[in-house]
Amino acid sequence: MRIDARLALATSIAAVSVSLAGCGTIDRTPVPAPPGTGGPVPAIRLDAVEHKLDQLRDWSQVRSVKYGIPLRALQAYGYATVVMAKAQPNCHLGWTTLAGIARVESNHARFGGATIAADGSVRPAIRGVALNGTGGNGVIVDPGASASTGHTVYARAMGPFQFIPDTWKRWGIRADADYTVLADALENAKPAATTALSGSPDNIDDAALAAARYLCAAGGDLATARGWRQAILAYNHSGVYVDQVRSAATGYDA
Repeated sequence: MRIDARLALATSIAAVSVSLAGCGTIDRTPVPAPPGTGGPVPAIRLDAVEHKLDQLRDWSQVRSVKYGIPLRALQAYGYATVVMAKAQPNCHLGWTTLAGIARVESNHARFGGATIAADGSVRPAIRGVALNGTGGNGVIVDPGASASTGHTVYARAMGPFQFIPDTWKRWGIRADADYTVLADALENAKPAATTALSGSPDNIDDAALAAARYLCAAGGDLATARGWRQAILAYNHSGVYVDQVRSAATGYDA
């Protein structure tokens, strides 16, 4: 489990960046180029059609065999990439980046023997450790769970992309909804309009799309070295983590 409390640091990272900009010291350390995007994902219909992700089955099958990634996971990564290319074309997110993160976070939804059902549900549910300050983790309380139980409940990272509850509340999205219903949230980086449209972190399709829009909001243009690195650092503020994701994503571009 990798993300733990650090998913919540995107805002503070941005604030630190702004602060440092005025210090008069320019960091000229070279930033490695972002990993390749793995090539274009085929154009598909995003309007109300049944089994939309089946449009990517052939594309996913080839890569599933080549890279050892579950076909159903690849469909989710490809679909999220197509959706964000329409919603935020200047982001330039590649499916390989989503695959790199998922590889590090949950071995493509296979952690602990989990599998992906046809509808994208990942079972058994993947959960991180309680974020109670032990083992070098931060302290993050789950306010919803705490309110319902009447005692303090510490948050746990959830699902194949390891979101904490508050982060999911902000970025969660139901991937199988018609694009026109999600357009405002996707194009303007807003929370889903209703709880019903926020999806589930335990669904590979929802989680991949939520991760995609989180990365685009954090990094801006992921085709640039600094944009890509900033996006991954926002996901987990660790240079080691950035290197792990880069290595995995680069392997999927081979």
